[in-house]
Amino acid sequence: RIVEVNLETRLAGVELGPGHRVEAWTYDGGLPGPLIRVNVGDRLIVHYRNSLPEASTIHWHGIRVPIEMDGVPGISQPPVAQGESFTYDFIVPDAGLYWYHPHVMSAAQVGFGVYGPLLVEDPSEKVGTTDQLVIVLSDIGIHEHGQLEDPESGGTTGMAFGREGNFVLTNGHLGTVGQILARSGAPQRWRILNAAKSRYFSLDLEGQEFLKIGADGGIQEYPVATTSIVLGPAERADVIVRPTGEPGSTLPVRSYVFNRGYGSVEFRPAEELLFTITFTGDPAYSGPPLPEIRRSITPYSPAGATPIRMALTLDQLLDGTFQYGINNRPFWEAPPFEAKLGETQVWTLVNETAWSHPFHLHGFFFLETDEHGTPLRPLIWKDTLDVPFKETRYIIVNFPDRPGEWMIHCHILDHVDGGLMGVVNVGLPPSEKGKHRHLAHPHDFKY
Repeated sequence: RIVEVNLETRLAGVELGPGHRVEAWTYDGGLPGPLIRVNVGDRLIVHYRNSLPEASTIHWHGIRVPIEMDGVPGISQPPVAQGESFTYDFIVPDAGLYWYHPHVMSAAQVGFGVYGPLLVEDPSEKVGTTDQLVIVLSDIGIHEHGQLEDPESGGTTGMAFGREGNFVLTNGHLGTVGQILARSGAPQRWRILNAAKSRYFSLDLEGQEFLKIGADGGIQEYPVATTSIVLGPAERADVIVRPTGEPGSTLPVRSYVFNRGYGSVEFRPAEELLFTITFTGDPAYSGPPLPEIRRSITPYSPAGATPIRMALTLDQLLDGTFQYGINNRPFWEAPPFEAKLGETQVWTLVNETAWSHPFHLHGFFFLETDEHGTPLRPLIWKDTLDVPFKETRYIIVNFPDRPGEWMIHCHILDHVDGGLMGVVNVGLPPSEKGKHRHLAHPHDFKY
């Protein structure tokens, strides 16, 4: 099946809530951009036109696309200038909630509103409910006069922290506006995306339970019940909720402040209202129990895997400015990491900085492991993993196909501008390495 859509980046006035209107940067004039729905195995063709005042691209976050479709300027394609177009054309191989966003000036453009969800469904999945919501969490920075905040505010100190917007949004609306109706006890499937450029979300249903059934790469090995869901930037969660309450009552869905490092919890509200559930007058749901939700995942073997160490670092330069890097080398100075086709690698991610980093690998899934390379249970395919400040995490990844230069970076997008990004050369002969890369310094082009 072919799904063919047109998509345009452009400036548009959007209403966040009563009295809060802003001229945002958007896909197709909406915030977030339109929900693109496809089935696993479909061919997706997107005719993209850029009407923004600066160049842009589309990166298909989490989708295992060919390198030519990955949307990284200077690496996989030229940037799409104002008034120009580019056609993205690829098969969608995996079910799950993914998303799309620029990889040009990404901290500014995503912060201004340029992002949207991509839902890849598997008609054979049976999770016990057809009541499904796609929930896009984000934030936006707006001055009191209704203008977008300067994406360079605070200089490199603001970059080192990661700038957060002063308005938290759910599907483009303030929490005081967002409302859904629910029958008490009836199961709903929530597909949740954190599209904020720096903010973490810690979701709470006043102690009621989330049944987490999946994450970045679709359904996980088996469900896990929890009373809180934490999502770093770019992470996704697939959960089933059964909210309960008296007919006509309301249940707030909140995000509590999350400690992602120095300065992230001090002098700020303890919670943010995301939206409200209002219960209908129907009698409480007493339907059948949920089916067993399981997925068979074959983990990679750590036997013979290549060990790779990546220290996530922050240095203060002689002029007082800050600069991120991997192994103390910012992207524009760092040699690429190397991987052969078919090779399995175990990466040790050592966060030496005072802030957490949601670490993203383009084009491939990985599994989180312990220090010995044994995958953690339940098995969950991930493309973005939070590495807490001053802690270490381990992942195992295999590179079976699609040679190219694939990006790795922190998904706090200000940190990308600050140097916390790298390249993995997968299966490229020496003559092809760096062939499309022309960057020597961050001022040449920002990602």
